[in-house]
Parts: sequence; C-alpha cells; structure tokens
Amino acid sequence: MRTPLWNVVCLVSAVGLAACSQTDGSSNKNPEKSAINVVDATNLNDIMLTIADPNEAVNYFSGALESDPERIDFQRGLASSLVRAKRATEALIVYKKILEHEDANSNDRIDYADALIRTNEWKTAAAELNKVPPTVETFKRYRLEAMIADSQKKWKKADSFYETAVELTTQPAGVLNNWGYSKLTRGDYSGAEELFLEAISYDPKSFTPKNNLVLARGSQGNYTLPLIKASQEERAYLLYTLGLTAVKKGETAVGRGLIEHAIETHPSHFDAAVRSLEALG
Repeated sequence: MRTPLWNVVCLVSAVGLAACSQTDGSSNKNPEKSAINVVDATNLNDIMLTIADPNEAVNYFSGALESDPERIDFQRGLASSLVRAKRATEALIVYKKILEHEDANSNDRIDYADALIRTNEWKTAAAELNKVPPTVETFKRYRLEAMIADSQKKWKKADSFYETAVELTTQPAGVLNNWGYSKLTRGDYSGAEELFLEAISYDPKSFTPKNNLVLARGSQGNYTLPLIKASQEERAYLLYTLGLTAVKKGETAVGRGLIEHAIETHPSHFDAAVRSLEALG
C-alpha cells in the first residue's frame, strides 16, 4: 500500500523539528550536516510546489509559516499552492503580504498579477504589471501581458506579446493555443489554424488545441478531420465539434451527418452526441 505524500512530509518535518530542539549546541558542531538539512528542506519545498497534491502543499506551507511566518519562500510556496488548488482569491491575500516583504521582487508582482487575472480582476492586474520594470523580460510576464491586451482587444499589442512569450520558452504549446484562440475570437480562422497546428506539434497529447483546430477549420467550412494523431475517442469528439460548428453555421444536414459519424466512431456510448442528434430531429 502506497504511503500518502503528506505522511512522508509529516515524518520529515518531525525529524527536522527534533533536530532543531537540541539545546546542547551539537548541531552547530557539524556544519556539513546543517547544510544537508537546508538542501533537504529546499528539495521538499520543490516537491510540494510541483508533484504534490495542491491542497497537501497548502497544508504544508501553512504549517511551515506557523513556525516561521516571515520566511518569504514559505509565503511564496503557500501562494503558489493556493493558485494550483484553484483558490486564487485566497492567494491574493498572501501575495499582498509578500509584496510588503523586504525581499519581494518583480517576479512576485508578476505572480500577483497572474492570481488577479484568475479572479477576473483584469484592470488591477494590468496596473500591477505596469509597475514591473521593462527590463524584466520573462515568459510569464509576456504571457500575462498578451492576455491583458487580448481582454482590451488591442490585437497588434497582443500578437507582439504572444510572439515574444513563445520565444522565451521551450514549451510554447499552451501559449500558442491561447494565441490561436485569440485569433479565433477575432475571426482570423486561418491564422488560428496555423497556431493550433504548431501547438499540437509541441504537445501532441493535449486535446484542447486539437478541438480548437477543428473549430477553426469548421468555421472556414472545412469539415474534414486534420491529419493529426488522435485516439478513437478523440476523433469522435472532434467529429462532434465539427458537427456542432456546421449546425451553428446553418448547415444542419452536414452537421447531422458529422454527429452521426461521431456516434459511430466513439468506442462506447456517446451520450452528448446522441442527445444533440435527437434535438436535431
């Protein structure tokens, strides 16, 4: 039976506290051991920020802050974990405290802006990013700048920020998908199609850009599936998306045929498609 990660964390924390409770000064006699303990704590923080369950990470960093409330790395860990746990509103409170810390930096303000966007506080997020010096050129900063420009319908500015963000990361699939969706909402369907294809080339397993790709193709009246790698179930969903797109364009007969094809393609019962087909009569 697998031991839950939180139990491991508690065990490590307990060992750390036991070491800290020594009063005979022996811990100061072995600086190498102290250095190892610091490294272990750093590694544990990294684990909680990446592979741990977000709510477990929230509990871990909350407990750590009770022992040392001024540690900015614990504050950052808590705020980041709250965002991962989809608790961005709570994260805002922590980020405000972080920004008051003497060791706060521009990346903290960028993370704060990210949390603001997640709570739909776009104007405040834009104001916070404006406080970040222009010399701070990071992927996250430009991705957020692009999203804000999108929300303001400043398309040229958004395209410039998206392009820069893509250049600043080795994993651009997500931002390419966002850029493509931006073009899709503007009615630039061919431009969107190119960006979705590029996103898929970087992350062939992600379904969202595949679905967006067929939306872009369907919006141009192209109702054939693109030549991309997809499972049988994914192909069924893509056909269904094409069918719905055709119906919205007024091509009901084409849409009905695509939805029927989706039902036939799906490896099991495709309830949503069946309901849609029944609604079409």
